[in-house]
Amino acid sequence: MCEETANPAQATATTTVARGERATFLETSDLLGVARYLVRHEGRRSVSVGFIGYGPVRRGDRILLAVDTEFDLEVVGAMATALREAGAFVDVVQTTAEPDREFEPCDEIRVSIRRGHWLDDPRRWEGLPRIERLAEREGYDLLIHGKGGPIPRTAYRYEHFPWLGREHFLSRASTFPNDVHLLVNNLVWERLLEDGPGGSIHLTDPEGTDLRYSLLPGYFDGRHSKFGVPDPVLGHLHLHPLPPFLESHDTRGVIAGTTSHFERAFPRIELEVEGGVVQEIRGGGAYGDGWRALLEETRSILYPGYPRPGMFWPLEVALGTNPKICRPSNVKMRSSGGFEWERRRAGVIHVGVGTAWRSETEQWAAANQVPYGHLHVHLLFPTMVLTTAKGRDVTLVRDGHITALDDPRVRELAAAHGDPDELLALEWVPRIPGISCEGSYADYAADPARYIYAA
Repeated sequence: MCEETANPAQATATTTVARGERATFLETSDLLGVARYLVRHEGRRSVSVGFIGYGPVRRGDRILLAVDTEFDLEVVGAMATALREAGAFVDVVQTTAEPDREFEPCDEIRVSIRRGHWLDDPRRWEGLPRIERLAEREGYDLLIHGKGGPIPRTAYRYEHFPWLGREHFLSRASTFPNDVHLLVNNLVWERLLEDGPGGSIHLTDPEGTDLRYSLLPGYFDGRHSKFGVPDPVLGHLHLHPLPPFLESHDTRGVIAGTTSHFERAFPRIELEVEGGVVQEIRGGGAYGDGWRALLEETRSILYPGYPRPGMFWPLEVALGTNPKICRPSNVKMRSSGGFEWERRRAGVIHVGVGTAWRSETEQWAAANQVPYGHLHVHLLFPTMVLTTAKGRDVTLVRDGHITALDDPRVRELAAAHGDPDELLALEWVPRIPGISCEGSYADYAADPARYIYAA
């Protein structure tokens, strides 16, 4: 119980071209070239590689670039240099992270679940509150900080920096054409907004997920952050309603898998969901043991924003959209970012179960010293079908492939950047015996770490 085949990414940059010219990826190993690309592209306060940029940078801007000791300082230095070239004054702050090591069982629980306030004990993905306070106190124009998770509202500009190492930074994902990426996201989101109200979702995956939920019209009233509203969370499309949940909320079925964000791969876990909340957890090895203990501890607690007791409500069914994301070659080490990095890949869905990040629910839980946070299960070959109120089926994802990538409008736009077949193709597909390659899934599911870390 817990206490509280890699395909190495090729390095690229993308040319800036006049309207009507043909643009292509340029193969390069130049860290500074990628950094300059990111400076030229407008920031969107995005959590997703492919939408992260640091422009516009105005001459004289004061920028704070804050990282920790997990980061490759050559990457950090290239980014600082590119920002200075654009005329900014850049200060770099490095905080101390835990020494690098191999992932252990239950790392995800340790870094994600809290009882006291996150300001006193920050979680692994969010930006450090003391750095955010420093940026505000010293009047910086832009803070570049944080590896993932939502960006809080601030008076200053704030963008993430998720590139821990050269392999991340030089990935083709970093410079995937923004216009193509945006169109893919918008096409998926349009289907949700136009066809979703009154319909339902059926989510399956060959590792055993079989989950259903209704898209209740009340979830499209504009009160549910990041869902049912015109502006999506780009690259991390929330395809399940977020709290506050309605009384008739009905997510039910099974969530199953062998990987999460920041954890050693674990024996197959299975979450049984009924009436919107997890009722039982089977398998999962030590991760499952730790999760079961939290499930029992929180089973009778009524959290604000939830219509019935229990902490572990599926709330995040988030779709990655960047086809050039690859699993890091050193994925067994903490400094790789773990499986968190690959959840950004187009067609991968991660399911988050628990409380919403820095929400009123978490404020209440911290004040009352009860557990809060959310844990993940990744679906690497999901199929998601939206059934409209009139009974028409719309397949959003099929076997880990976003159907919007096949849309003629996407292919036409991609052709402005090169060969659309190459540009839109997945750079990396995981090898799972019995699913994507020969072998026994049962053997894999019993000890997936043996397969993944030997690759």
